[in-house]
Amino acid sequence: MTRLAGKSALITGAARGIGRSFAEAYVAEGAQVAIADIDMARAEASASALGPSAIAVRMDVTDQSSIDAAVEKTAETFGQIDILINNAALFTAAPITEIDRADYNRVFDINVGGCLFTMQSVARHMIERGVKGRIINMASQAGRRGEPLVAVYCATKAAVISLTQSAGLNLIEHGINVNAIAPGVVDGEHWDGVDAFFAKYENKAPGQKKREVAAGVPYGRMGRPEDLTGMAVFLASDDADYVVAQCYNVDGGQWMS
Repeated sequence: MTRLAGKSALITGAARGIGRSFAEAYVAEGAQVAIADIDMARAEASASALGPSAIAVRMDVTDQSSIDAAVEKTAETFGQIDILINNAALFTAAPITEIDRADYNRVFDINVGGCLFTMQSVARHMIERGVKGRIINMASQAGRRGEPLVAVYCATKAAVISLTQSAGLNLIEHGINVNAIAPGVVDGEHWDGVDAFFAKYENKAPGQKKREVAAGVPYGRMGRPEDLTGMAVFLASDDADYVVAQCYNVDGGQWMS
């Protein structure tokens, strides 16, 4: 299918995992994609694997000059940016009594500041060029409720949901639709790190937490990055033209709203 034919997308944190799956799905739907990541070696490898419809751009979402440079390069290469996916994020975990201020600042800077200021930069580009664009922010089921050991990460994802609502209501006057996706537990390389946090704080064997959360998903398994691509394509397509400021759960039945 080519539901995104003629469109160009910028996807942050797209060198691997969920972001790369989004890039693959968008290319398959006819879009051109900029794979934005702080790890240029992996970004270039991913872009090369996707062929001539993909490019790699370096982006550090904590650095405004880096954000603006990546937006400018993408726009220069493709002519304009029609779609943004704010996917770059960092996980952390600790009991309330052990949260480190430096870690807190870093995670909020990436997960919330990165989302807001990348969205701002792309929205300015879209408004200046009259692009009726799509912005998709990656939230999480963690943004729907707190968890004993995940206060900081949960708070960042709750903030992403709130930013999506406010930006959605603000930017629709310019014809820019802003929405979000809230995944549940998604298997992949990053889950090794998540599992290690729980092994440390819950005294679990390596891999035990991952097995436990997989068993708790009503669907019967953890999500996979490709489980999220259908929603990402839908929200970027003309089919979602009347969808504004919403956050969609794609989590195998873990959260109902």
